[in-house]
Amino acid sequence: MAEERVCCVVSLSGPTDGPWSCSGVVLSRGPGLVLCQGAVFAPFLRDGPAAWAQPGAALLPASLRPCPRILVLQPPAGTRAPTLGPDAPAGGLQQHEARLLALVPCGAFQQALGRAFGPAEQWRFGGEAAGDDPRALHWFAWLRVPGLDSPGEGWTARASATCLRKGEGLLACGSPFGALCPDLFLNTLSRGVVSNLAGEENALILTDARCLPGTEGGGAFLPSPDGSRLVAVIAASFCWKGAEWVGLTLLCSLAAILRSSASVLGEAGVVVPPVPGRVSAVPAGGGQDPLGWVALVECGAAWGSGVLLAPRLLLTCRHVVEAGAPLRVTPAPGPGRAATTLSGRVVFTTEEASPFDVAVVELEESVPSFIPPCPADTFLPGEEVSVVGFGALGRACGPSVTVGVLSAVVAVAGRPVMLQTTCAVHGGSSGGPLVSSRSGRLLGIVASNTRDTGAGSTYPHLNFCIPITILQPPIAHYRHTGDPAAFAGLNRAGEGVRAAWRLQRQPGPPSKL
Repeated sequence: MAEERVCCVVSLSGPTDGPWSCSGVVLSRGPGLVLCQGAVFAPFLRDGPAAWAQPGAALLPASLRPCPRILVLQPPAGTRAPTLGPDAPAGGLQQHEARLLALVPCGAFQQALGRAFGPAEQWRFGGEAAGDDPRALHWFAWLRVPGLDSPGEGWTARASATCLRKGEGLLACGSPFGALCPDLFLNTLSRGVVSNLAGEENALILTDARCLPGTEGGGAFLPSPDGSRLVAVIAASFCWKGAEWVGLTLLCSLAAILRSSASVLGEAGVVVPPVPGRVSAVPAGGGQDPLGWVALVECGAAWGSGVLLAPRLLLTCRHVVEAGAPLRVTPAPGPGRAATTLSGRVVFTTEEASPFDVAVVELEESVPSFIPPCPADTFLPGEEVSVVGFGALGRACGPSVTVGVLSAVVAVAGRPVMLQTTCAVHGGSSGGPLVSSRSGRLLGIVASNTRDTGAGSTYPHLNFCIPITILQPPIAHYRHTGDPAAFAGLNRAGEGVRAAWRLQRQPGPPSKL
């Protein structure tokens, strides 16, 4: 695949120690240029970590002590992976000597980081115990690699992040663990979607494509009918919010890096062709836009998500609104609709003993230009689904989108009562819609992800949703009569349903989940 030919491993070593490594992308073969993360150069900074904090200016090779040996590793030409075997030198990898042109900070990405990830929420990036310096996140390294020179080939196909839409497919390519075992891990692929966007011209991108440490510096590609185009560079493989693993990957727009690097590349005599502003993306299925159904629901200090079913009717979870404070509902902005906060009134909540965590809200004003969702009546285990909600950084940047599969449909007496998915679900996603990627239909609402109370761990990729088939009959009755008693049956679920939502079929000690 073209993505694997573009990506590589960058390895650094000093006279007595090393190597340190990360992934990289080959941006040009005429001349040979590689872009990778800047943090891998941290052990060689003459001024130490304080160098990352200097404003604006690039760091030139004289900023390093001593200057490391830099190698760029790629599979042999015409292959997608190195050849395994005891007689294959370095696993059959091609090794090219490289030299540093400059370490460059991306100002637009740095600004977006500061606005999207508030210090009060204790965001961390990298491995669970990484201890990586967050000041290095927005730094990138330009390498000149003469061994990659191939006159006539020119620059890698690229796309601007301004063309990205939430929910659009992306393909990430990088090498887990860097140079540790490239025979096995060189240029592995992970598929996901654009989960969220922030900053000037979408300088910051979040994706649910799953990446591992060592893939930093690798590429994120936008599939298109004309072939994949490089749109971003992996900045951090893991994101942590406090003690919670968020399960999203942080990307920096390639166009933003190129803008920040213009003077450095110009001084090196490198002419950068303009990045195309628009490309024809691979169309998504379904035809409906779930971003038009979701709303931010705030009740005092609590907040979550909700699904609009009609211009003045919204579903959310009981635990989102149980504070009893005045309710504020902000539908996601869309075509013909600005982000406007509306007042809401809770007309029904399930009892705390009910297995179904549901609240029904009437808005005091209608949401303009609203197109209601089409509810599903069947569920297909294994089908691709997406969750839309204000989890992770959604409160700062609008709703996020994550994809996965419908991993289980739990039925009692032949009736679906719980849906399980592998979408990444975070605090703030509760009440958001679960949508079929195939049909675009509304499958249910998110109730919770999974927390192991014994280990204190949260698992964002195992979560539970209330099927819309449970909710649709009382909703239809309520819209016809206006009587909240239409929902009273949600409090009268049988023991089989209650056992399923307790995550414990058999009697015994309380489930630890």
